Amino acid sequence: MNKILFIIVCLFVACSPLKKAGVQANKMTAPKLLGNVHYQGICYGGYRTATRDVEPTVAEIKDDLKILAAMNIKFVRTYNVHHKEASNLLTAISELKKEDANFEMYVMLGAWIDCKNAWTDKTPVRNEDSDRNSTEITEAVRLANEFPDIVKIISVGNEAMVKWAWSYYVDPSIILKWVVYLQDLKKQNKLSNNIWITSSDNFASWGGGGKEYHVEDLNKLINAVDYISMHTYPMHDTHYNPAFWGIKEKEQLLTEKEKIDSAMKRAVDYAMMQYQSVVNYMKLIGVNKPVHIGETGWATFSNEQYGNEGSKATDEYKSAKYYQLMRDWTNTQGITCFFFEAFDESWKNSNNPLGSENHFGLINLQSQAKFVLWDAVDKDVFKGLMRNGKPISKTFNGSEKAMWLDIKTPNSILKINNN
Repeated sequence: MNKILFIIVCLFVACSPLKKAGVQANKMTAPKLLGNVHYQGICYGGYRTATRDVEPTVAEIKDDLKILAAMNIKFVRTYNVHHKEASNLLTAISELKKEDANFEMYVMLGAWIDCKNAWTDKTPVRNEDSDRNSTEITEAVRLANEFPDIVKIISVGNEAMVKWAWSYYVDPSIILKWVVYLQDLKKQNKLSNNIWITSSDNFASWGGGGKEYHVEDLNKLINAVDYISMHTYPMHDTHYNPAFWGIKEKEQLLTEKEKIDSAMKRAVDYAMMQYQSVVNYMKLIGVNKPVHIGETGWATFSNEQYGNEGSKATDEYKSAKYYQLMRDWTNTQGITCFFFEAFDESWKNSNNPLGSENHFGLINLQSQAKFVLWDAVDKDVFKGLMRNGKPISKTFNGSEKAMWLDIKTPNSILKINNN
Protein backbone atom coordinates (compact mmCIF):
# COMPACT_ATOMS: atom_id res chain seq x y z
CA MET A 1 0.00 0.00 0.00
CA ASN A 2 2.81 2.42 0.80
CA LYS A 3 4.35 1.83 -2.61
CA ILE A 4 1.00 2.47 -4.33
CA LEU A 5 0.43 5.63 -2.31
CA PHE A 6 3.91 6.87 -3.25
CA ILE A 7 3.22 6.29 -6.93
CA ILE A 8 -0.11 8.16 -6.74
CA VAL A 9 1.50 11.15 -5.05
CA CYS A 10 4.30 11.25 -7.62
CA LEU A 11 1.84 11.08 -10.49
CA PHE A 12 -0.20 13.92 -8.99
CA VAL A 13 2.84 16.16 -8.66
CA ALA A 14 4.23 15.27 -12.09
CA CYS A 15 0.92 15.71 -13.91
CA SER A 16 -0.17 18.91 -12.21
CA PRO A 17 -0.10 21.57 -15.00
CA LEU A 18 -0.53 24.58 -12.77
CA LYS A 19 2.30 26.56 -11.33
CA LYS A 20 1.52 29.35 -8.91
CA ALA A 21 1.11 31.91 -11.73
CA GLY A 22 -1.08 29.49 -13.67
CA VAL A 23 -3.39 28.94 -10.73
CA GLN A 24 -3.71 32.69 -10.30
CA ALA A 25 -4.45 33.11 -13.99
CA ASN A 26 -7.33 30.63 -13.84
CA LYS A 27 -8.83 32.58 -10.95
CA MET A 28 -8.88 35.84 -12.87
CA THR A 29 -12.38 37.15 -13.55
CA ALA A 30 -13.73 40.27 -15.21
CA PRO A 31 -14.16 42.15 -11.90
CA LYS A 32 -10.53 41.38 -11.03
CA LEU A 33 -9.28 42.44 -14.46
CA LEU A 34 -11.28 45.60 -15.04
CA GLY A 35 -9.68 48.60 -13.39
CA ASN A 36 -6.56 46.57 -12.57
CA VAL A 37 -3.47 48.59 -13.51
CA HIS A 38 -1.48 45.36 -13.90
CA TYR A 39 -3.76 44.19 -16.73
CA GLN A 40 -3.60 46.89 -19.38
CA GLY A 41 -6.02 46.63 -22.28
CA ILE A 42 -5.70 47.21 -26.01
CA CYS A 43 -7.87 46.64 -29.09
CA TYR A 44 -6.45 43.97 -31.35
CA GLY A 45 -6.68 43.20 -35.04
CA GLY A 46 -3.93 41.20 -36.72
CA TYR A 47 -4.74 41.73 -40.39
CA ARG A 48 -1.66 42.46 -42.47
CA THR A 49 -3.22 43.25 -45.87
CA ALA A 50 -5.87 45.54 -47.34
CA THR A 51 -8.50 42.79 -47.19
CA ARG A 52 -9.88 40.61 -44.45
CA ASP A 53 -9.98 37.74 -46.90
CA VAL A 54 -6.39 37.08 -45.80
CA GLU A 55 -6.75 35.97 -42.20
CA PRO A 56 -3.82 36.24 -39.79
CA THR A 57 -2.51 32.79 -38.96
CA VAL A 58 -2.11 31.38 -35.46
CA ALA A 59 1.67 31.74 -35.83
CA GLU A 60 1.36 35.40 -36.85
CA ILE A 61 -0.98 36.11 -33.97
CA LYS A 62 1.43 34.45 -31.54
CA ASP A 63 4.13 36.85 -32.76
CA ASP A 64 1.76 39.75 -32.10
CA LEU A 65 0.84 38.49 -28.64
CA LYS A 66 4.49 38.19 -27.63
CA ILE A 67 4.97 41.82 -28.67
CA LEU A 68 1.93 42.91 -26.67
CA ALA A 69 3.05 40.92 -23.64
CA ALA A 70 6.43 42.66 -23.84
CA MET A 71 4.49 45.95 -23.58
CA ASN A 72 2.77 44.64 -20.41
CA ILE A 73 -0.54 44.28 -22.26
CA LYS A 74 -2.55 41.38 -20.84
CA PHE A 75 -6.10 42.12 -21.98
CA VAL A 76 -7.18 42.37 -25.62
CA ARG A 77 -10.48 43.31 -27.19
CA THR A 78 -11.89 41.84 -30.42
CA TYR A 79 -14.88 42.84 -32.55
CA ASN A 80 -16.55 39.88 -34.25
CA VAL A 81 -16.45 36.11 -34.53
CA HIS A 82 -17.55 35.57 -38.13
CA HIS A 83 -13.92 35.67 -39.27
CA LYS A 84 -11.32 33.11 -38.20
CA GLU A 85 -9.25 35.79 -36.48
CA ALA A 86 -11.10 35.49 -33.15
CA SER A 87 -10.80 31.71 -32.93
CA ASN A 88 -7.19 31.88 -34.15
CA LEU A 89 -6.46 34.43 -31.44
CA LEU A 90 -7.89 32.20 -28.72
CA THR A 91 -5.98 29.22 -30.07
CA ALA A 92 -2.78 31.28 -30.15
CA ILE A 93 -3.23 32.36 -26.52
CA SER A 94 -3.98 28.79 -25.48
CA GLU A 95 -0.81 27.52 -27.17
CA LEU A 96 1.32 30.24 -25.59
CA LYS A 97 -0.08 29.38 -22.17
CA LYS A 98 0.91 25.74 -22.69
CA GLU A 99 4.39 26.79 -23.79
CA ASP A 100 4.85 29.14 -20.82
CA ALA A 101 2.83 28.69 -17.62
CA ASN A 102 3.52 32.33 -16.73
CA PHE A 103 2.00 33.72 -19.94
CA GLU A 104 -1.22 35.64 -19.32
CA MET A 105 -3.60 37.13 -21.86
CA TYR A 106 -7.35 37.60 -21.53
CA VAL A 107 -9.98 38.51 -24.08
CA MET A 108 -13.01 40.77 -24.29
CA LEU A 109 -14.77 38.90 -27.11
CA GLY A 110 -16.89 40.96 -29.47
CA ALA A 111 -20.04 39.75 -31.23
CA TRP A 112 -20.90 42.06 -34.14
CA ILE A 113 -24.52 43.22 -34.33
CA ASP A 114 -26.29 44.74 -37.36
CA CYS A 115 -29.84 45.76 -38.13
CA LYS A 116 -31.94 44.09 -40.84
CA ASN A 117 -30.87 45.23 -44.34
CA ALA A 118 -27.54 46.55 -43.02
CA TRP A 119 -24.92 47.24 -45.67
CA THR A 120 -27.45 46.90 -48.50
CA ASP A 121 -29.36 49.28 -50.75
CA LYS A 122 -32.55 48.45 -48.85
CA THR A 123 -33.94 50.65 -46.07
CA PRO A 124 -32.43 49.62 -42.71
CA VAL A 125 -34.92 48.23 -40.20
CA ARG A 126 -33.53 49.39 -36.87
CA ASN A 127 -35.68 47.26 -34.58
CA GLU A 128 -35.00 43.96 -36.35
CA ASP A 129 -31.92 41.73 -36.38
CA SER A 130 -29.79 41.02 -39.39
CA ASP A 131 -29.64 37.36 -40.35
CA ARG A 132 -26.13 37.07 -38.90
CA ASN A 133 -26.79 38.33 -35.38
CA SER A 134 -27.91 35.01 -33.92
CA THR A 135 -24.93 33.27 -35.54
CA GLU A 136 -22.55 35.80 -34.01
CA ILE A 137 -24.00 35.30 -30.54
CA THR A 138 -24.00 31.50 -30.87
CA GLU A 139 -20.36 31.45 -31.97
CA ALA A 140 -19.33 33.87 -29.21
CA VAL A 141 -20.93 31.55 -26.64
CA ARG A 142 -19.21 28.52 -28.17
CA LEU A 143 -15.79 30.18 -28.04
CA ALA A 144 -16.35 31.46 -24.49
CA ASN A 145 -17.24 27.96 -23.36
CA GLU A 146 -14.28 26.43 -25.20
CA PHE A 147 -11.79 28.92 -23.75
CA PRO A 148 -13.19 29.85 -20.30
CA ASP A 149 -9.72 30.58 -18.92
CA ILE A 150 -9.21 33.25 -21.62
CA VAL A 151 -12.58 34.82 -22.51
CA LYS A 152 -13.71 36.95 -19.59
CA ILE A 153 -16.17 39.35 -21.27
CA ILE A 154 -18.60 39.12 -24.17
CA SER A 155 -19.46 42.45 -25.79
CA VAL A 156 -22.72 42.55 -27.75
CA GLY A 157 -22.17 44.91 -30.67
CA ASN A 158 -19.64 47.59 -31.46
CA GLU A 159 -20.97 51.14 -31.85
CA ALA A 160 -24.19 49.38 -32.83
CA MET A 161 -26.54 51.94 -31.26
CA VAL A 162 -24.94 55.25 -32.22
CA LYS A 163 -27.09 56.98 -34.81
CA TRP A 164 -24.27 58.14 -37.08
CA ALA A 165 -23.48 54.48 -37.84
CA TRP A 166 -26.13 54.78 -40.54
CA SER A 167 -25.32 51.59 -42.45
CA TYR A 168 -26.07 49.23 -39.59
CA TYR A 169 -27.11 50.78 -36.25
CA VAL A 170 -29.87 49.14 -34.23
CA ASP A 171 -32.35 50.31 -31.64
CA PRO A 172 -31.27 49.58 -28.05
CA SER A 173 -34.00 46.92 -27.91
CA ILE A 174 -31.89 44.63 -30.13
CA ILE A 175 -28.80 44.91 -27.92
CA LEU A 176 -30.98 44.49 -24.84
CA LYS A 177 -32.50 41.28 -26.24
CA TRP A 178 -29.09 39.65 -26.75
CA VAL A 179 -27.66 40.87 -23.44
CA VAL A 180 -30.66 39.39 -21.60
CA TYR A 181 -30.27 36.18 -23.61
CA LEU A 182 -26.63 35.82 -22.53
CA GLN A 183 -27.44 36.65 -18.91
CA ASP A 184 -30.11 33.93 -19.00
CA LEU A 185 -27.57 31.43 -20.36
CA LYS A 186 -25.45 32.18 -17.31
CA LYS A 187 -28.40 31.44 -15.03
CA GLN A 188 -28.97 28.15 -16.88
CA ASN A 189 -25.28 27.19 -16.50
CA LYS A 190 -24.92 27.19 -20.28
CA LEU A 191 -22.37 29.99 -20.01
CA SER A 192 -19.95 30.60 -17.18
CA ASN A 193 -21.40 32.84 -14.52
CA ASN A 194 -17.95 34.48 -14.31
CA ILE A 195 -18.25 35.94 -17.81
CA TRP A 196 -19.39 39.53 -17.80
CA ILE A 197 -21.75 40.82 -20.48
CA THR A 198 -21.68 44.33 -21.91
CA SER A 199 -22.04 46.30 -25.14
CA SER A 200 -19.26 48.56 -26.37
CA ASP A 201 -20.60 51.80 -27.74
CA ASN A 202 -20.14 55.52 -28.22
CA PHE A 203 -20.53 57.66 -25.10
CA ALA A 204 -23.67 59.26 -26.60
CA SER A 205 -25.35 55.85 -26.96
CA TRP A 206 -24.90 55.24 -23.24
CA GLY A 207 -26.88 58.35 -22.34
CA GLY A 208 -24.03 60.85 -22.50
CA GLY A 209 -25.40 62.41 -25.66
CA GLY A 210 -28.68 64.09 -26.59
CA LYS A 211 -32.16 63.24 -25.34
CA GLU A 212 -32.84 61.21 -28.48
CA TYR A 213 -30.77 58.47 -26.83
CA HIS A 214 -32.60 58.63 -23.51
CA VAL A 215 -35.14 55.88 -24.14
CA GLU A 216 -36.56 53.22 -21.84
CA ASP A 217 -34.80 50.36 -23.62
CA LEU A 218 -31.44 52.04 -22.98
CA ASN A 219 -32.31 52.30 -19.29
CA LYS A 220 -33.20 48.60 -19.26
CA LEU A 221 -29.94 47.80 -21.04
CA ILE A 222 -27.90 49.73 -18.48
CA ASN A 223 -29.60 47.65 -15.80
CA ALA A 224 -28.97 44.41 -17.72
CA VAL A 225 -25.24 44.69 -18.48
CA ASP A 226 -22.59 43.84 -15.91
CA TYR A 227 -20.74 47.07 -16.69
CA ILE A 228 -20.73 49.86 -19.27
CA SER A 229 -18.10 49.90 -22.01
CA MET A 230 -18.01 53.37 -23.58
CA HIS A 231 -16.06 54.94 -26.44
CA THR A 232 -14.58 58.42 -26.60
CA TYR A 233 -12.74 59.95 -29.56
CA PRO A 234 -11.59 63.55 -29.08
CA MET A 235 -9.51 63.19 -32.26
CA HIS A 236 -12.65 62.98 -34.38
CA ASP A 237 -14.07 66.02 -32.65
CA THR A 238 -11.06 68.14 -33.58
CA HIS A 239 -13.09 68.37 -36.79
CA TYR A 240 -16.73 67.75 -35.79
CA ASN A 241 -16.83 69.64 -32.49
CA PRO A 242 -13.55 71.56 -32.16
CA ALA A 243 -14.49 73.77 -29.20
CA PHE A 244 -11.57 72.33 -27.19
CA TRP A 245 -9.10 72.15 -30.06
CA GLY A 246 -6.47 74.66 -31.07
CA ILE A 247 -4.27 77.31 -29.49
CA LYS A 248 -5.61 79.94 -27.09
CA GLU A 249 -4.64 83.58 -27.46
CA LYS A 250 -2.71 83.53 -24.18
CA GLU A 251 -0.66 80.57 -25.47
CA GLN A 252 0.75 82.34 -28.51
CA LEU A 253 4.14 82.97 -26.86
CA LEU A 254 4.65 79.34 -25.89
CA THR A 255 6.95 77.04 -27.84
CA GLU A 256 5.30 74.91 -30.52
CA LYS A 257 5.67 71.84 -28.32
CA GLU A 258 4.08 73.63 -25.36
CA LYS A 259 1.19 74.77 -27.55
CA ILE A 260 0.55 71.22 -28.70
CA ASP A 261 0.87 69.85 -25.15
CA SER A 262 -1.81 72.31 -24.00
CA ALA A 263 -4.12 71.30 -26.82
CA MET A 264 -3.63 67.62 -26.03
CA LYS A 265 -4.37 68.22 -22.36
CA ARG A 266 -7.68 69.79 -23.39
CA ALA A 267 -8.38 66.79 -25.62
CA VAL A 268 -8.01 64.45 -22.64
CA ASP A 269 -10.16 66.76 -20.52
CA TYR A 270 -12.78 66.41 -23.27
CA ALA A 271 -12.57 62.61 -23.03
CA MET A 272 -12.97 62.87 -19.26
CA MET A 273 -16.08 65.02 -19.77
CA GLN A 274 -17.62 62.40 -22.06
CA TYR A 275 -16.82 59.65 -19.56
CA GLN A 276 -18.45 61.66 -16.78
CA SER A 277 -21.53 62.31 -18.91
CA VAL A 278 -22.13 58.56 -19.09
CA VAL A 279 -21.61 58.14 -15.35
CA ASN A 280 -24.01 61.02 -14.68
CA TYR A 281 -26.76 59.53 -16.84
CA MET A 282 -26.33 56.09 -15.30
CA LYS A 283 -26.71 57.55 -11.81
CA LEU A 284 -29.63 59.72 -12.95
CA ILE A 285 -31.63 56.55 -13.67
CA GLY A 286 -30.62 55.06 -10.32
CA VAL A 287 -27.88 52.67 -11.43
CA ASN A 288 -24.39 52.34 -10.01
CA LYS A 289 -22.13 50.05 -12.08
CA PRO A 290 -18.53 50.19 -13.27
CA VAL A 291 -17.87 52.28 -16.37
CA HIS A 292 -14.76 51.51 -18.41
CA ILE A 293 -13.43 52.70 -21.76
CA GLY A 294 -13.89 50.08 -24.45
CA GLU A 295 -12.22 52.17 -27.10
CA THR A 296 -10.29 55.38 -27.57
CA GLY A 297 -7.34 56.31 -29.73
CA TRP A 298 -5.53 58.89 -31.82
CA ALA A 299 -4.42 58.31 -35.42
CA THR A 300 -0.89 59.17 -36.52
CA PHE A 301 -1.75 60.16 -40.08
CA SER A 302 -4.69 61.38 -42.15
CA ASN A 303 -5.10 62.91 -45.59
CA GLU A 304 -8.66 63.77 -44.57
CA GLN A 305 -10.23 66.31 -42.22
CA TYR A 306 -7.95 65.42 -39.29
CA GLY A 307 -4.68 65.89 -41.17
CA ASN A 308 -2.53 68.85 -42.13
CA GLU A 309 -5.18 70.21 -44.50
CA GLY A 310 -7.78 69.99 -41.77
CA SER A 311 -7.56 70.16 -37.97
CA LYS A 312 -3.85 69.27 -37.93
CA ALA A 313 -4.53 66.62 -35.28
CA THR A 314 -2.81 63.51 -36.59
CA ASP A 315 0.88 62.80 -36.08
CA GLU A 316 3.04 60.55 -33.92
CA TYR A 317 3.75 63.12 -31.22
CA LYS A 318 0.08 63.95 -30.58
CA SER A 319 -0.84 60.26 -30.66
CA ALA A 320 1.87 59.46 -28.10
CA LYS A 321 0.84 62.37 -25.89
CA TYR A 322 -2.80 61.27 -25.93
CA TYR A 323 -1.86 57.69 -25.14
CA GLN A 324 0.33 58.69 -22.22
CA LEU A 325 -2.18 61.15 -20.75
CA MET A 326 -5.07 58.71 -21.09
CA ARG A 327 -3.09 55.90 -19.48
CA ASP A 328 -2.08 58.21 -16.61
CA TRP A 329 -5.68 59.27 -15.99
CA THR A 330 -7.34 55.86 -16.31
CA ASN A 331 -4.68 54.07 -14.27
CA THR A 332 -5.08 56.60 -11.48
CA GLN A 333 -8.88 56.31 -11.52
CA GLY A 334 -9.09 52.53 -11.77
CA ILE A 335 -10.59 52.62 -15.26
CA THR A 336 -9.67 49.99 -17.83
CA CYS A 337 -8.89 51.63 -21.17
CA PHE A 338 -8.77 49.51 -24.33
CA PHE A 339 -6.63 51.73 -26.50
CA PHE A 340 -7.34 51.59 -30.22
CA GLU A 341 -5.24 49.92 -31.46
CA ALA A 342 -2.19 47.67 -31.23
CA PHE A 343 -1.16 47.51 -34.91
CA ASP A 344 -2.04 49.49 -38.03
CA GLU A 345 -4.50 47.71 -40.30
CA SER A 346 -4.96 48.73 -43.93
CA TRP A 347 -8.28 46.97 -44.62
CA LYS A 348 -10.24 49.53 -42.62
CA ASN A 349 -10.10 52.03 -45.49
CA SER A 350 -8.69 50.03 -48.38
CA ASN A 351 -9.81 52.66 -50.89
CA ASN A 352 -7.69 55.33 -49.20
CA PRO A 353 -4.39 53.98 -47.80
CA LEU A 354 -3.66 57.38 -46.22
CA GLY A 355 -7.00 57.57 -44.41
CA SER A 356 -6.92 57.91 -40.64
CA GLU A 357 -8.65 54.57 -39.97
CA ASN A 358 -5.56 52.78 -41.28
CA HIS A 359 -3.17 54.57 -38.90
CA PHE A 360 -4.39 54.13 -35.32
CA GLY A 361 -1.86 51.45 -34.38
CA LEU A 362 1.07 51.82 -32.01
CA ILE A 363 3.13 49.74 -34.47
CA ASN A 364 2.89 50.16 -38.25
CA LEU A 365 2.79 47.56 -41.00
CA GLN A 366 6.55 47.85 -41.50
CA SER A 367 7.05 46.50 -37.96
CA GLN A 368 8.13 49.95 -36.79
CA ALA A 369 7.25 51.18 -33.34
CA LYS A 370 5.76 54.65 -33.44
CA PHE A 371 7.03 57.45 -31.19
CA VAL A 372 4.92 56.30 -28.23
CA LEU A 373 7.02 53.10 -28.06
CA TRP A 374 10.48 54.46 -28.84
CA ASP A 375 11.51 54.24 -25.18
CA ALA A 376 10.46 50.59 -25.15
CA VAL A 377 12.68 49.92 -28.16
CA ASP A 378 15.59 51.67 -26.43
CA LYS A 379 15.09 49.42 -23.39
CA ASP A 380 15.25 46.28 -25.59
CA VAL A 381 11.70 45.37 -24.60
CA PHE A 382 11.20 43.81 -28.06
CA LYS A 383 14.59 42.11 -28.24
CA GLY A 384 14.33 38.86 -30.17
CA LEU A 385 10.72 39.50 -31.19
CA MET A 386 9.66 39.67 -34.82
CA ARG A 387 6.62 40.75 -36.81
CA ASN A 388 6.32 39.66 -40.42
CA GLY A 389 9.91 38.45 -40.19
CA LYS A 390 11.21 41.86 -39.12
CA PRO A 391 12.51 43.02 -35.73
CA ILE A 392 10.71 45.96 -34.12
CA SER A 393 12.53 49.17 -35.06
CA LYS A 394 11.64 52.86 -34.75
CA THR A 395 9.78 55.07 -37.18
CA PHE A 396 11.78 57.98 -38.65
CA ASN A 397 14.91 55.89 -38.00
CA GLY A 398 14.59 57.04 -34.42
CA SER A 399 15.20 60.70 -35.31
CA GLU A 400 13.01 62.99 -33.24
CA LYS A 401 14.17 65.92 -35.37
CA ALA A 402 12.89 64.20 -38.49
CA MET A 403 9.59 63.39 -36.76
CA TRP A 404 9.00 67.03 -35.82
CA LEU A 405 9.20 68.03 -39.47
CA ASP A 406 5.87 66.21 -39.88
CA ILE A 407 4.16 67.86 -36.90
CA LYS A 408 1.86 70.83 -37.36
CA THR A 409 0.58 73.14 -34.64
CA PRO A 410 -3.23 73.53 -34.62
CA ASN A 411 -4.71 76.86 -35.61
CA SER A 412 -5.56 79.51 -33.04
CA ILE A 413 -8.86 79.51 -31.20
CA LEU A 414 -10.10 83.05 -30.75
CA LYS A 415 -13.44 82.40 -29.11
CA ILE A 416 -12.42 79.83 -26.51
CA ASN A 417 -12.60 80.66 -22.82
CA ASN A 418 -9.04 81.71 -21.93
CA ASN A 419 -9.45 81.35 -18.18
